[in-house]
Amino acid sequence: MKLIRLSIATMLASSMMYANATQDLQKEVKELKGSIVEMQEQLDKVQEHDAKDNIKFTVDFRSEYNYINYDYDKYSYKGTDLSGTSKGNDALLATRLFLNMKSSPVDKLTFTGQLAAYGVWGGHAYGFEDPTLKGWSSSSKASDTLFRIRQAYFVYSDEFSNGLPYSFSVGRRQSTDGFLANHREGNEEAGSPLAHITNMEVDGAMVKLDFGKYVKGSFLKTVVGRAHTGKGVETIYDKGGYRPYAIEDGDVNENVNFLIFLGNLYDNGQYKVMFEHANIFNTKGQNLSTKAVSTDAGTAYLDAISFQMTGVGDMINDFLDDTTLFASVARTQYNPDNGHQLLGSTDDETGYSVWAGFTIPDMITEKGKIGFEYNHGSKYWTPMTWAEDSVMGSKVAVRGDAYEAYWNFNMFGLKNLTGQLRYTYEQHDYTPNIRCSGWVKPEEVDIKAQNFRAFVRYQY
Repeated sequence: MKLIRLSIATMLASSMMYANATQDLQKEVKELKGSIVEMQEQLDKVQEHDAKDNIKFTVDFRSEYNYINYDYDKYSYKGTDLSGTSKGNDALLATRLFLNMKSSPVDKLTFTGQLAAYGVWGGHAYGFEDPTLKGWSSSSKASDTLFRIRQAYFVYSDEFSNGLPYSFSVGRRQSTDGFLANHREGNEEAGSPLAHITNMEVDGAMVKLDFGKYVKGSFLKTVVGRAHTGKGVETIYDKGGYRPYAIEDGDVNENVNFLIFLGNLYDNGQYKVMFEHANIFNTKGQNLSTKAVSTDAGTAYLDAISFQMTGVGDMINDFLDDTTLFASVARTQYNPDNGHQLLGSTDDETGYSVWAGFTIPDMITEKGKIGFEYNHGSKYWTPMTWAEDSVMGSKVAVRGDAYEAYWNFNMFGLKNLTGQLRYTYEQHDYTPNIRCSGWVKPEEVDIKAQNFRAFVRYQY
C-alpha cells in the first residue's frame, strides 16, 4: 500500500514538474515570437527605407542581324542620277543596350532614367571622322567623354480636392516605340505618345489629368518642350564679344519649340482609342531671299487618332482572345511664313497616312505572336520620326506603301530571352522623309527598299 502511495506521489510530482516546464517553454516561445515579430518590423522598415533610397536597375540588351537592299528604279541625289542602280548590305550586325533606372524616394514622387548605347559591330566612334577609332575600343581608351541619356525625368502624382488625379513631370521623356509601334518591337507595353506622328526623344514638361472616373480609361496630357536650341550656345568663346548662350536675331537658327496634346479617349481593356495633336513652332525650311536652308520657316501641325482592339469578340475561343487588331489615321500640315518655303512650297501643304495591322498567336510557342502591318503615306506626309524604327529609316514615314511581317517569340520558353524575325518592304513614290527635313521638296521617285531583321533580346 505504501508502495502504491509512493508511486502516485511520484507521478503527481512529475506531472507538476512537466506542467511547470511546459509553461516555461510556452513562455519562452511566446517571448521568442515577439522578438521575431519585432525584428521583422525593424527589417521591413530598413527594407522600405533602402528601397526608397536606392535606384533599381534593369537591363534591356539586344543583338541583331540585318539584311538590306535598295533598288533605285528612279532616283537622283544632289545632281547625280542613280536610276537603275542598287545598294545593300548582306550582314549589318548591331547591338543595343538600355540600362534602366527607377526610384521612389518618397510617396507620390518617382524618378525614371535610361542610359543607352547602340552601335554596329566593328563600327567607328563618332561616325567616320577617325576610321582608326573603333567603337568597341573606345570604352578601354581615354578617348571620349560621351554619356548618352535616353530618358531622365521625375513624375509627381497626387489628386485635387475633388478627387481628380493629376501628375506633373519634367525631363527627357521616352517618346519612342509609342502606341501601335510596340507590337512590331516586341514590347508588351506601349510608350507615349502615338507612334504614328511622333517617334523621337523629347525634352519638356508634362501635366496629366486622369478622367477615368468620368470616362473609362480616359486621360489628357499636355506637353511643352524644345526640340532644337537656337544659334548662340556655341558663341561662349565667340571673338565678337562677350555673349555666352545668347540667341542671335533673325530666322537663321531660332529655337524650335512644341506644344502637344494627347491622351486616351476611351480604354476598357479591350477597346482603346488614343489621339494626339502637335504644334511645332519655327520648324525648319528655306529662306527664299537668302536661299539658306534649315532656317525657321513656319509652323507644322500634326494629328493622329489610333484604335486598338485586344481580343476579338467575347470569349469565343483562345485564338481570337489573343488576337489584336489596330488601325490609325494621321495628317501633317506645314504652313510656311512669308518669304519662306516648307517642303519645297510656299503654300500650306497637307500630308496623309494610314496604318493598319494585326497580331495573332503563332500556335507554336506559348506566348509567341505573328504580326502583319501596312502603311501608306501621301506626297507631303512628314511626321516627326527621327528615331529609326528600322535600319532603313522610319517605315511609318513612308511616302508610298510599306508592308511588314514579323514573329515575336520567347526563346527556350524563357520570358527574359526573346527573339524576333521581321521582314519590311517599302515602296517610296516620293523622296523619303529623312529627319523631317522641311527644306527638302518631295520629288517623284521609284525606290524599292527591303530589310530582313533577326534579333535576340535579354531583359531583366
